[in-house]
Amino acid sequence: MKVLLISNYASDAQESMVRFADLLFSGLKTAGIQVEMIRPEAVLGRIVGRTASGWAKWVGYLDKFLLFPWRLRRRLAVFRRQLRTPAGHIIHICDHSNAMYAQAVAGFPVVATCHDLLAVRGALGEATDCPASRTGVLLQRWILRGLSRACAIVCDSSATEEDVKRLVSGADRKLISVVHVGMNYPYRVLKREEIVSRLKEVPRLANLAGGAYVLHVGSNALRKNRAALIRIMAILAGQWNGSLVLAGEGLSPELRKTAEELNVLNRIVEVERPDNELLEALYNAASLLVYPSTHEGFGWPLIEAQACGCPVVCSDAGPFKEIVGDSAWRIPVEKEGAFAEAVVKVLHPTARQEWVDKGLENAKRFDSRRMVDRYLEVYKELEQRYQSSN
Repeated sequence: MKVLLISNYASDAQESMVRFADLLFSGLKTAGIQVEMIRPEAVLGRIVGRTASGWAKWVGYLDKFLLFPWRLRRRLAVFRRQLRTPAGHIIHICDHSNAMYAQAVAGFPVVATCHDLLAVRGALGEATDCPASRTGVLLQRWILRGLSRACAIVCDSSATEEDVKRLVSGADRKLISVVHVGMNYPYRVLKREEIVSRLKEVPRLANLAGGAYVLHVGSNALRKNRAALIRIMAILAGQWNGSLVLAGEGLSPELRKTAEELNVLNRIVEVERPDNELLEALYNAASLLVYPSTHEGFGWPLIEAQACGCPVVCSDAGPFKEIVGDSAWRIPVEKEGAFAEAVVKVLHPTARQEWVDKGLENAKRFDSRRMVDRYLEVYKELEQRYQSSN
């Protein structure tokens, strides 16, 4: 068996998707599978750098949807010459947002990993806090058509599986599976000296009042619900003298204004795009992780925090019951006062240790080797189906 992984366009800066593809690549290689990875290259995109918005996004589209399919077809021509039948060659699209490439790899067994269909659902008019522009609606429809061409769809959670079965054409004839994402880094509990050493990169953390903070890891995307985090901090202001550390994307102007109006901006520390070692230290030093997302496909930070001995207070968004169950304090997303109450309760040393222990045990379920083994099972089943039907 040979596996060709299709990863993401680097200039799009979709870090979690790139990490997933890299994790799968290294895991398959360790398992003795012949694997290679291909991704759209920034050819025209070199001129503009990141392609997140504006005309730069359209330049990126040329790289991704005009130049890359041509390069991909050339690579597949080599694949076809290597075996009499393509059955032993699995094409794996690692991110559903690239599902349109399924058309370019027609004739091979194609697996697509679907991390969530929130943007697709938003484009269809469903309430997912993922609004779509006119061109965004067209793109999401294209993605959905691409998924309909995949032979197998692997979902990160049962919540996403339900969306796939409901929205993808011909889903009842496909191999559809749920494979939980594994840890993309060996997060663990660190010794205090190591934590202190790593956090020297963030001088302001050493000067926090009381040294205590709650942590959020993510972006300013509407569904991440950072506005609620700021309001929760305002509720906590009179009960607790700690701070809020935001790891990932820095505050947007709108969120900064909200924090100023609620008089909590001076209690917010921004740590933009931390590497794995710094993020691991942030998890270890945090009093707890607060994650009030309105919609999610999986929720990597939940299990990363738990692996580092950091308790989790999160919303009851789609997959969270499946991912953390009773190992985290789950609260209806609209009950911001209840979030604040939970933070205060979890901060109590005895209660906190109970949540630490539960979290450490839950995190063990998300071993990357287990994830790779499950993907190998999917590949083998798809290979058998393909051989029997051709």
